[in-house]
Amino acid sequence: MTEMVTVKGLNKVYESTGRRVEAIGDITFAVARGEFACIVGPSGAGKTTLLKCLAGLLAPTAGEVRIDGTPVTGPPPGMAVVFQEYGRSLFPWKTVRQNIDLPLRQKKLPRDRREKLVTESLAAVGLADAGDSYSWQLSGGMQQRVAIARAIAYEPQVLLMDEPFAAVDAQTRADLEDLVRSLWRSLGITTLFVTHDIDEAVYLGERVLVLSASPTHVLDDVRIGLPADRDQVTSRSTPEFAALRARVHRGIQDAKAGRRGTGAAA
Repeated sequence: MTEMVTVKGLNKVYESTGRRVEAIGDITFAVARGEFACIVGPSGAGKTTLLKCLAGLLAPTAGEVRIDGTPVTGPPPGMAVVFQEYGRSLFPWKTVRQNIDLPLRQKKLPRDRREKLVTESLAAVGLADAGDSYSWQLSGGMQQRVAIARAIAYEPQVLLMDEPFAAVDAQTRADLEDLVRSLWRSLGITTLFVTHDIDEAVYLGERVLVLSASPTHVLDDVRIGLPADRDQVTSRSTPEFAALRARVHRGIQDAKAGRRGTGAAA
């Protein structure tokens, strides 16, 4: 399969007066075109630092990131990012439609194309009737749907998601998980999803990359062999799900204990 995201020997060191922190030690992995990969690791493992390097928001100290073969030296044009703090990413004085339209204007798309993309993305996330509302009038879960709609309307090659459901309630989180997986299956966007939730990673991903504690490396690369059709009750109650969850959990425990793990793929 064609590699869409390639990370080789990535290292990131933060330096200030009298202080040096190696946030990322040496990370190497690749994600195929159209693949859904989740990234987990203990707190302080450098997951957000890794995501910022992938998004071109942070320059690595060593190593490289490539998107579809092109080195990342700044925010790649074919990438969209959905953050955990969705409220801060939406402009409260703009309507939902205007929020989604903004990055499309920056791409200099013609008006009719922009309107079509906005309408289609709102329908895709179940907010077809919310376009004229303002973000502050919506619930947290609906605001995050707007952020997701804005990302997919951009028609990205790669979608990065940084713990996007951490701030919503459990039921909304389950609904958003199913939404994101459904969109991934229908659109085929290469997706990297950072989460602290082991169950969420196993439920959503085709792969789970387990990161070590800082200085970070890939501790394990777990292939998720669950059926493509998944649901919150049946999928999570199977022996296969339990075994995969246990493996990822062991990886996190190894990371916390400073063990290097197997690094093998399932």
